[in-house]
Amino acid sequence: MAGLFQKILIANRGEIALRIQRACREMGIPTVAVHSTADAQAMHVRLADESVCIGPPQARDSYLHTAAILSAAIVTGADAIHPGYGFLSENAEFADMVEAHGLTFIGPSPDHIRMMGNKIAAKAAMASLGVPLVPGSDGEVLSLDSAREIAAEIGYPVLIKAAAGGGGRGMKVARTAGDLEEAWGTARAESRAAFGNDAVYMEKYLDRPRHIELQVLADTHGNVVHFGERDCSLQRRHQKLLEEAGSPVINEAQRAALGATVTSGLAQLGYRNAGTLEFLYQDGQFAFIEMNTRLQVEHPVTEMVCSVDLVREQIRIAAGEPLGYTQSDVRFTGHAIECRINAEDPETFMPTPGMVTAFHAPGGLGVRVDSALYAGYKVPPYYDSMVAKLIVHAPTRMEAIARLRRSLAEFAIVGIKTTLPLHQRIVEDPQFQAGDYTIHWLERFVSGQ
Repeated sequence: MAGLFQKILIANRGEIALRIQRACREMGIPTVAVHSTADAQAMHVRLADESVCIGPPQARDSYLHTAAILSAAIVTGADAIHPGYGFLSENAEFADMVEAHGLTFIGPSPDHIRMMGNKIAAKAAMASLGVPLVPGSDGEVLSLDSAREIAAEIGYPVLIKAAAGGGGRGMKVARTAGDLEEAWGTARAESRAAFGNDAVYMEKYLDRPRHIELQVLADTHGNVVHFGERDCSLQRRHQKLLEEAGSPVINEAQRAALGATVTSGLAQLGYRNAGTLEFLYQDGQFAFIEMNTRLQVEHPVTEMVCSVDLVREQIRIAAGEPLGYTQSDVRFTGHAIECRINAEDPETFMPTPGMVTAFHAPGGLGVRVDSALYAGYKVPPYYDSMVAKLIVHAPTRMEAIARLRRSLAEFAIVGIKTTLPLHQRIVEDPQFQAGDYTIHWLERFVSGQ
């Protein structure tokens, strides 16, 4: 394995940097950690073979500073860069720069990152490949009059979405014709402010969908394999909080049919490396909404049910290795659930950076904790608030819930408030236990409705 790459620079921080480090170490590949001055004592820095400070605390001056990251790679002799998720992971210009400097970007091609980063282009590509879509505009909605015509055709409520959007920004619902002008204008303004692009498109607003995503891997030899679905419907303000693999509402036949359509389409595109296609699912129908051209936060639940190391596979693919297995070799065993533990007040959801005075992770059969926390670590206020992921795996969903309940009770993060108590409430809810929830469920749950 040591011959794949001589050294990999990890252009990220926190638990995902640590996760990538672990895969590299098991493969015999040295790693370089980059860090801001705020992360000098971070666990991923402590455990790396080498580390380079790339700037001050603000992400724009460090983890988003492409020149500093590339310089760190060149100075340390790294021949590949793994971007993790977030930051520069879906930045096509950065991927171009990595390759222009003779390094390997461990991820999809810049062209595919660029294509899927524009939601309009992504939908057009998927439509051409036979992947089902949410009814809506064929492309950008250029005027309010066009928006009115499309809304009249597909019916209210409708959703106005930023073409370059993500994380719920530039997304507005118009429930009636009277709401449309304000929704269209606000979505464009938010998109312009957040992404420097005010292009928007329109979709039918589904009132009770699940958020289902499909994990894929594609090598450079034309092989594409899927690893089943994840149910990511438990969201607050379009941010995922808890994920499951597989979904409580998807059966094997549906998984196989969707997987066959997606893998065939991506093979036609010549896609490479890891990717996740996201769908809304309602009334037995899937509708594509976007593709993430990177590793997902929630990838561990897939790893648990499929016994695959997705990061290891990303590295192998980037080095030109074939997958070495076919779809029929992939086995789905048991059920896995992941809780994202955020440094936030569990009632107000305000961020709670500060000193972790004590830390105890749960353990036992089928329990995994991905976290870079330790006692004495000071959670900085500059980055995403997620500080840990608790993942459990068991033969059945109800056994997984029982294991999750036990693990949450064992988990101790002292010194800062976290969302652990919220997860304990969710696990005890009869509707969650029954798997009876949609993407709107958690908003009502946290508000007490």
